[in-house]
Amino acid sequence: MNQTRRKRRPDPYPPLISPRVRNIFLLLTFLFIIYILFSYGTFRRDRISSLARSLSVFPTQRRHLLFSIAASHGSWLTRSSYVRLWYSPESTRAVVFLDRGGFDPDPTLPLITVSEDVSKFPYNFPGGLRSAIRVARVVKETVDRGDNKDVRWFVFGDDDTVFFVDNLVTVLSKYDHRKWWYVGSNSEFYDQNVKYSFDMAFGGGGFAISASLGKVLAKVLDSCLMRYSHMYGSDSRIFSCVAELGVALTHEPGFHQIDVRGNIFGLLCAHPLSPLVSLHHLDAVDPFFPRTNRTESVARLIRAASLDSARILQQSVCYDSSNTVTVSVVWGYAIQVYQGNKLLPDLLTLQKTFSTWRRGSGVRSNYMFSTREYPRDPCARPLVFFLDSVGSDGTGGTWSSYGLYTVGNCHRAEAVKGLRNIRVLSRKLELNGEQKNPPRRQCCDISSPYNKSMVINIRQCMPDELIAMNS
Repeated sequence: MNQTRRKRRPDPYPPLISPRVRNIFLLLTFLFIIYILFSYGTFRRDRISSLARSLSVFPTQRRHLLFSIAASHGSWLTRSSYVRLWYSPESTRAVVFLDRGGFDPDPTLPLITVSEDVSKFPYNFPGGLRSAIRVARVVKETVDRGDNKDVRWFVFGDDDTVFFVDNLVTVLSKYDHRKWWYVGSNSEFYDQNVKYSFDMAFGGGGFAISASLGKVLAKVLDSCLMRYSHMYGSDSRIFSCVAELGVALTHEPGFHQIDVRGNIFGLLCAHPLSPLVSLHHLDAVDPFFPRTNRTESVARLIRAASLDSARILQQSVCYDSSNTVTVSVVWGYAIQVYQGNKLLPDLLTLQKTFSTWRRGSGVRSNYMFSTREYPRDPCARPLVFFLDSVGSDGTGGTWSSYGLYTVGNCHRAEAVKGLRNIRVLSRKLELNGEQKNPPRRQCCDISSPYNKSMVINIRQCMPDELIAMNS
């Protein structure tokens, strides 16, 4: 049978691309998908690694600080009482370095060790003390001790330095201890900074060195001590060596060298808006509170700080416009009640109740801050109330009570002439990451009416609230 071959009809939908091109396209697509998957896996591994590193650096705590206290056998007999006030065997790590031993262990005080021999190092400052070399070398000996597990910060001070440890933890937690940090402050007395340096952490006020910087500094310190034999103090030597490593001082105003003498009421009543970290030269200043000795007065301040560390010495100002009364509250220390409307900037200026550190007729009172005169006439001064007691209300708040300190027989305005005590209520001041720098001063309200007793409530200011008397 004959079959007729049909002609193949053309495909009405011819391919847009040839099979060769399609295969190349599929291969490229496959390679691109492999690249994306590999890149994403690497990205995830990097993110996971970064997250793991960040989680490993949990917040700085008291146990991450190691305090090194420079003292002598003679000074330790009288000044160990200061160290006992802030040192806690359960939560504070500290070592005391003496020039010689002879003391029995005391469980309420840090471990005592004797400094190494420094006779090989030259000291050429006329009239100075060779002990500056020993004190400077405390930095190296602290790092070289080997019991520095989990130490993030090495903190240095003298035996008459009082630290407010929780506040120091708060301040140092702003900085990454894995990087090089040299944290402290200079002198209150302008001439001292001119003589030594504006960029040096004065040792008595205390200073902190991050663990990463401390380890490097310990390796090179001895060579620096040989080069800087002409300098006076230990802190000058440390500063010079840190400077040679390329590190500058990070100023924290809560460290206080206290290079003034006498009554530091004015200094304490105008503390900067930063946590109180340290106080020094306690033997050169008057007791902070009436009818107390120096140790008792510091103990009262530390007692208040134990209940609200961040709030200690923080100043709030409130007004009673109906009676034209201004009240300045320095929490945990003192309250001043003024007759009349006192502007806030004036109250933030230090009252010059103290005298200069250097003595002599030619010494000028040049300070690193603005000052205002403190009236010689007691009746021209405000009413002053000092802290009597402080406690917790059990719900995250505190109360503090302040009693009138009477000087002279003065005529006072009717609104305040009978006032004998003031009670202050506040919530515990929590410094989160945003509040650490910069913080904002808090506001306060006066509960009216008042006669013998006044009640003040400290609170956060409203967003657009001004600290001023209502007109």
